[in-house]
Amino acid sequence: MKELKDKIAIVTGGNSGIGYATAKELVAQGATVIITGRRREAIEKAAAEIGALPFVADQAKIEDTALLFDEVKKQYGKVDILFVNAGITGVQLPIEQMTTENFDSVMGINFRGAYFTLSKFIPLLSDGASVVILSSIVASTYHANSSVYQASKAALNSIAKTAAAELAARNIRVNIVSPGPTKTEILSKSGLDEDSLQQLTRQLVLQIPLKRMGAAEDIAKWVVYLSGDSARFITGAEITMDGGLTL
Repeated sequence: MKELKDKIAIVTGGNSGIGYATAKELVAQGATVIITGRRREAIEKAAAEIGALPFVADQAKIEDTALLFDEVKKQYGKVDILFVNAGITGVQLPIEQMTTENFDSVMGINFRGAYFTLSKFIPLLSDGASVVILSSIVASTYHANSSVYQASKAALNSIAKTAAAELAARNIRVNIVSPGPTKTEILSKSGLDEDSLQQLTRQLVLQIPLKRMGAAEDIAKWVVYLSGDSARFITGAEITMDGGLTL
């Protein structure tokens, strides 16, 4: 049974990783899914593979979000599921060496862009809609050289809980999913070379009680669960999915 039949869903950053896996699962559950991404070729290829609809948009650009809003409003008149997923780690640097360019890039996508994606789409959310914000366990950890990425996710958690309070009167639920180490392309974009990435992966697996990295599909299933009627009494919650790393 397709539980999300007739639902309109938006997934930002849907051409790879957790966004791609979630969009695929939403489509499988019967939803009409619009995925966004910055690269036309990548987003159109991903959409064709999973049966989603592509829209080229950079979450960091408010004007792109406005164009997305206008198109979805014109075509569908509502949004039932909003998964704010797009994000980057940026370059890992100590606070002393942080550049304004890296700070603005990470905060522009992870926080400012996510904030105004939610802000812009609130009028289009149907009563009873589901909003899921992709955060990370780093929002409550304080590792060296990750100050900006950690701060961007902590800020996301704060606005998600505030939005849950503000939108409860319309029965709109806002929840947070916070993965731990997950096998996605985002690690390869962090500036580390292949040897460093493999070493990091080995170190992480040793620390995880379940002794494995998360998979994008693991996260996707929880996002989809939170988007359905089975989770209709869940709002303002943060779901931690880290294999027990933060125990």
